[in-house]
Amino acid sequence: MANIKVFALGGLGENGKNMYIVEVEKSIFILDAGIKYPDIDMYGVDAVIPDMSYLVENKDRVEGIFISHGHEDHINALPYLLKLIPTRIYGTHFTISLIENLLSDNKMNIKDFKLFRINENKMLKFGEVSVSFFNTTHSIPESIGIAIHTKDGAIVYCTDFNFTPNSHEKYQTSFDKITDLSKQKVLAVLSESIGSGAINRIKNDSILNHTYKNILLNTDNRIIVSAYSSDLRRIQQIISLSLEMNRKIAIIGKKSEKIVNIAIDNHYLTIPSEKLVYLDSIVDDYDKNTEKDLVIISIGIRNEPYRRILKMASGNDKFIKLNAKDTVVMMCPPVPGTEKYAIKSLNELYRYDINIEVFDKKILSSSHANKDDLKLLYSMLKPKYIIPIKGEYRHMYEQSLVAKDAGFKDENIILLQNGEIVNFVDGKMVKDGHIHVGDIFVDGSLLGNVNEEIINDRETLAEEGVIILLINFDSRLRKVISVPSCITKGFSTKQCELDVKIEELATKIVNNNLVKKRFSSNEVSNVVEEEISKLVLRLTKHRPVIMCTLIDISK
Repeated sequence: MANIKVFALGGLGENGKNMYIVEVEKSIFILDAGIKYPDIDMYGVDAVIPDMSYLVENKDRVEGIFISHGHEDHINALPYLLKLIPTRIYGTHFTISLIENLLSDNKMNIKDFKLFRINENKMLKFGEVSVSFFNTTHSIPESIGIAIHTKDGAIVYCTDFNFTPNSHEKYQTSFDKITDLSKQKVLAVLSESIGSGAINRIKNDSILNHTYKNILLNTDNRIIVSAYSSDLRRIQQIISLSLEMNRKIAIIGKKSEKIVNIAIDNHYLTIPSEKLVYLDSIVDDYDKNTEKDLVIISIGIRNEPYRRILKMASGNDKFIKLNAKDTVVMMCPPVPGTEKYAIKSLNELYRYDINIEVFDKKILSSSHANKDDLKLLYSMLKPKYIIPIKGEYRHMYEQSLVAKDAGFKDENIILLQNGEIVNFVDGKMVKDGHIHVGDIFVDGSLLGNVNEEIINDRETLAEEGVIILLINFDSRLRKVISVPSCITKGFSTKQCELDVKIEELATKIVNNNLVKKRFSSNEVSNVVEEEISKLVLRLTKHRPVIMCTLIDISK
């Protein structure tokens, strides 16, 4: 019999940061390594990744990292993790291609790492444990589920999937592989929760196809479609429908063009070369950007699709300037955390004389499992336990209700938090403590990070402002030799009066200390900052960051 532990370093009770751990005896299997995009008040933070201290402490037991698909919330923490643990990575061909690009972007030599391409027919052996795979349907090609086979049954990881029929082989679900797993006994399934509470979800693209075809038929000029770069299946739909109407295709998106180029190179996106247009910012060639039969697909992540369209509307985009004859199609419903920005952007767009069509969730099919998909998954796998993963707690709770409706008892539905361990001993579940988890804030490259103190400083700067003081003094004459230079930013008050009082107080403090036998610039700077902070709080009710620099001109 086996001793199995299952827990998450990220991904439970949140959107993103997906990293799940399965331990079988002494072996550790890592499932995905993703980022979470920062909240609006995380100033200067580009991404949030899981605290991986536990993995570092147990790196000799790590068998490898198994990647389900190539979205940022499942792969973008890999550069950081691989710096700490240079272990093996397993993924499909397309997923590994995206990982190679990610490592290159972070100035990491691909040849230094063990990247293995697998497919659904691959079976990996790690002692008495084996790992198998099955294809799933998602918005990106070659998405897979992962099964870790133990003596007491399989632990099945099935995230980001749905059972919508798809004709493209790179997006098709392997129903036969899933049903075969149930014949070998499934101990637990870790299944995504994001779409578990969705009601009246669109299950196919018939409405999208019909609506977009009508736009193509009734528009004689350029069409600009704004979409997420992660949704390659939808991008291909736009391309295919546009080609049917004999349109030319152009794709733009600063950082996101790489994923499209990889998809085109590997034949996951199909565009006839004679129909693919490369836009140019050179004035002599700019006319081709305005051709009437052009469909321009503007792609990006999070806020980028909205930001790019706004630049086009205001005339600040180097490729496209929108006009009244253009039609803009927004196929990018806001992702969690971007809702305010999206609404603000749309409000701003409507100020321009542009025809705008917004495709919301009533038109666009979801790429995540709804309750019917989850019930079908349960019926095929026949697991003993259900462990809801991926999503805020409300999503996970919704899946627990779906599992109950499917006939599972409360004791067989396991709701966990990040770091909470569930232990299966001889096939029976026992909750078994908690490990340390947390967030690492990434600033710039994923190879660097910032701490909580820096975030707090940035929050103070954003909310309270900053005062910078430059004070010139002469240590030989023992006095301040000019009026201190005072720069205030970030709060509103009677500026000239405040500046004068700050300058007077700073001059007085420095002069008083200069006549003492012992004079320390650092100590006096600290006194000035403390006293100025008290003065500003009394006058303005603000607590700005005070930065005082003393300069001795006699040296």
